[in-house]
Amino acid sequence: MGNITLGNTGLSVEKNGFGALPIQRRDMTDAVRILRRAYDGGIRFFDTARNYTDSETKLGTAFAGMRDTIVIASKTGAQDVAAFRRDLDDSLANLRTDHIDIFQFHNPSVLFRPDDGSGMYEAMLDAQRQGKIRHIGISSHSLPLAREAVASGLYASLQYPFSYLSTDDEARLVHDTEKAGMAFICMKALSGGLLRDFRAANAYIAQFPGAVPIWGIQRDEEVEELIECVATVPEMTPERRALIEKDRKELQGESGLQLLPALSRRDRHFLRRAHVPDAPPLPRDSHRRHEVP
Repeated sequence: MGNITLGNTGLSVEKNGFGALPIQRRDMTDAVRILRRAYDGGIRFFDTARNYTDSETKLGTAFAGMRDTIVIASKTGAQDVAAFRRDLDDSLANLRTDHIDIFQFHNPSVLFRPDDGSGMYEAMLDAQRQGKIRHIGISSHSLPLAREAVASGLYASLQYPFSYLSTDDEARLVHDTEKAGMAFICMKALSGGLLRDFRAANAYIAQFPGAVPIWGIQRDEEVEELIECVATVPEMTPERRALIEKDRKELQGESGLQLLPALSRRDRHFLRRAHVPDAPPLPRDSHRRHEVP
């Protein structure tokens, strides 16, 4: 899609990112090969999280000695300052780096602010002063909290679910984020597995200049598909527009769980994971389009 700058961060990346949640399901050799193939194909932005088991470690192994050539975002789900500091130090060690470009609060239940009594935002600022992180970000599945984050002026980036099934309010959120000078990191661009046409999803998001989708990758064919879209941006053809309209009529506004009777056993399993955080781990041969960041 070409390079863009992530909000006001000054970080320049290809307008497609690598979502490293699914890579935890591959062994180290396969994971390193896939990550490096993505890099060779032009991908420079890699998103992971402290609680994605060994995802950070695989990134650290794949890009040892190459740190200055990539942009890394990670996340912490810590609820107190002590846990935050442990998470950050563990992430730095796993990633084999002395800094993380964007460190995000991972789907918190409240928006952390200075002087809110939690000390969490102050911990981020302290880590920033120490050079351990460059920019403070937040991921959220809540539209009201996401709006609050944009209005606060406290965050350099917002990671939020966004696809062509998203509502008009969510599309406005993307525009509002861009106006605020924040990076918009788009997760669930295939709507947790409801959408099947990667190129149609890619063409839709390409219409939002400030949105950087992170595509969950765990298979060789998936990384090749992504690289093809980097080399040649999928156009919004009449056929793709018709598919989008069809999917919107059939799927927009559905929770996913409401669709369970009409879906296959495998699809029911993955959609259950999308709505039940404590569901069992995905099988190794699962497809990236069912990821749940």
